[in-house]
Amino acid sequence: MKAFKNLSVLLLFAILIGGCATTGPTYSEMSDSIPPLSSEMGRIYIYRSSVLGAAIQPGVVLDGEVVGKAVPYGFFYVDCPAGNHEIVTSTEVERELSFTIDKGEIRYVRLDISIGFFVGHVYPNLIEAEVAESEISKCHYIGE
Repeated sequence: MKAFKNLSVLLLFAILIGGCATTGPTYSEMSDSIPPLSSEMGRIYIYRSSVLGAAIQPGVVLDGEVVGKAVPYGFFYVDCPAGNHEIVTSTEVERELSFTIDKGEIRYVRLDISIGFFVGHVYPNLIEAEVAESEISKCHYIGE
């Protein structure tokens, strides 16, 4: 019976991890083909560089509009007008990040996981370009 229980746990783990695999090209593979940023807009790269809490994949809301999902080792980008913006993720609680972006500026938002009461929380963090470019390089494109 114990062997069956161990096998069940292993199968469940494999299903959860396998079901969360991202398959698009990595940032490193496609960075040269990403369209240049318009001088009138800003760009936000949103990424998740960890598999921790892989089953937790809430929508990512930018200024009230769903723009993607918090997929482990996934990234996408959004071009937006200069000004104030807010990113919200929601599991059992809402996590918000407010920031300003200038024309021609690129910002990086990493989606991190923390332990919650029932499920983990996904929360957005602004990351410096040098750190973000290293972390995002192995993430897979999940945008449209």
